[in-house]
Amino acid sequence: MSELTSRTIAGLRDGFRAGEFTAREIAESFNAAVAASKALNAYTVVTPEDALAAADAADKAKGSGDLPLLAGIPLGIKDLFATRGVDTTAGSNILKGFRPPYESTVTANLRKAGAGMLGKLNMDEFAMGSSNETSAYGPVISPWRRKDSNVGLTPGGSSGGSAAAVAAGIAPGVTGTDTGGSIRQPAAFVGICGIKPTYGRCSRWGVVAFASSLDQAGPMAKTVRDCAILLEAMAGFDPKDSTSLDLKVPQWEANLSSDLRGKRVGIPKEYRIDGVPAEINALWDRGIEWLKDAGATPVEISLPHTKYALPTYYIIAPAEASSNLARYDGVRYGLRVEGVKSLDDMYAATRAAGFGAEVKRRIMIGTYVLSAGFYDAYFTKAQKVRALIKQDFRKAFEQCDVILTPTAPSAAFGIGETTDPLAMYLNDVFAVPASLAGLPAMSVPGGLDGQGLPLGLHLIGNELDEQTVLNAGLAVEERAGFTAKPDKWW
Repeated sequence: MSELTSRTIAGLRDGFRAGEFTAREIAESFNAAVAASKALNAYTVVTPEDALAAADAADKAKGSGDLPLLAGIPLGIKDLFATRGVDTTAGSNILKGFRPPYESTVTANLRKAGAGMLGKLNMDEFAMGSSNETSAYGPVISPWRRKDSNVGLTPGGSSGGSAAAVAAGIAPGVTGTDTGGSIRQPAAFVGICGIKPTYGRCSRWGVVAFASSLDQAGPMAKTVRDCAILLEAMAGFDPKDSTSLDLKVPQWEANLSSDLRGKRVGIPKEYRIDGVPAEINALWDRGIEWLKDAGATPVEISLPHTKYALPTYYIIAPAEASSNLARYDGVRYGLRVEGVKSLDDMYAATRAAGFGAEVKRRIMIGTYVLSAGFYDAYFTKAQKVRALIKQDFRKAFEQCDVILTPTAPSAAFGIGETTDPLAMYLNDVFAVPASLAGLPAMSVPGGLDGQGLPLGLHLIGNELDEQTVLNAGLAVEERAGFTAKPDKWW
C-alpha cells in the first residue's frame, strides 16, 4: 500500500471513509516510509505505535459510524509542540531528554480530531534559523536536488523537518510554527503549501516560546485544501493562552472557492527589490496573471515601511527570545552541567553548553537591546516602527482584499553555502512584514527555477480573513498546475 503515501490528506480521508483501505494500512504505509527515510534526518523521534493506535481507533470508530475530522490521518509534529511523554526538545541540547507531562493545545486538538502521530520533526534550535542548520540533531536534508548535482540542499527553516517530511511523502501533513516566515519559506523551498493564520487563531499554550508576540502555529501539507482541513482542526479558542482569539473556527474547507471575481489583489511596489533573481519576479508576474484569470483585479499598493521590517523584526524577536529563554537554567528540567562551584556557575555552564551559536547570538542581541542604556533607542523604537508597518497594511487593505508577493528571495540553497548570519536573515525579507502585523499569510508552489527547484508565491490577507488567502491560494494552485516531485535518492 505504498501508493497511500502519495495521497493528499483529503484523498486519504475520503478513501478511508469509502472503504478503499483501512486506517491501519495508512499508518503502516507511512511508518514504513519514515523508517526508510533516515537519510533526510527529518524526524528526531519516531512514534509508530502512536500512529497505529490512532489508526486502530479510527477503524473501530468507522464501524460505529462516528468519525472525527482527521480519523485515519497520521501527522508529523514539529519538535516545538509539547507531546505528553514524548521527547520535546525544540531542536536544542538544553532540553535533551525532556518529556513533558502535558500536551500542547494544538496537538490535543489534532488528537481530538482523530489524528495519530508519526513522530517529532527536526527544526532549527528554538526555531531560530532559516535553513535547519542550527538544530542540535544536525541539518535536515531536502529531498530535492539541483539539476545534475548531488549537493545536499536545505529545506528551509525553522520548520525544515516539517517541510521535508511532506515533500518526501513521509507525512501527509504536519504542524509548523511561524515567527518570521518559518512555515512559508520552507514550504516554498520544497514545493508544498503552508499557512500562518492570524495571530491568535491557534493556541500557543504548550508550544516552546521563541518570540511570544510573533509565534503562531499553522499547517503544512501538499495542497491548499489539506491546509484548510488541518487548520480547522488546529485552531480554536484556548483560555490557557491570553492571546488566543475567542472566535468560532470558520469552515475553511467547505468555503474554498477559486472564483475571485470582485476581489482586488494588491501588488506592493516596495517588494520589487534589487538582487532578487529574475526568475522570482517572472513567477510573481505569472501569479498576477493567474489571479486575473480567476477574476481578481490587480492594484498597485504601497507598503512604505517594508524596508524597515527586517531590522525591526531582528530587534523585537531576539528581545523576546532573551526573556523567554531565561527559564532554561538547568534547575527544573533538561540539561544540567554538574561539578561546578556555585549556582551561578551552574547557570552559566549549563547555558553555555546547552545553547547553540545562533541561539546565543540572538540572546546576546536581545539582552543588549533590552538593557537600560539601549531600551528606548532600540526596542521602543522598533515597537513604534512595527505599529507603522501594521498601519501600512491597514491602509493597503482599504484598496485590496489580498496581497501577492514572492515567498522567498531565492530557491533552496546548499547546506553550508550561506554562513553569514545577516545573509541568512535576508531569507525572511518577504515573510517578516506579515508576521509583524499578525496577518494570515500562505505560500503556494508556483513553479521551478532553472535548476529544477521549487519557487513559491506568497499571499497575505487581512486580519481573520484566512478564507480569502486560502481561496486565492487555490486559484494559484489550480493555474500553476504544480505537480513536480523530487527524485527519490534517499
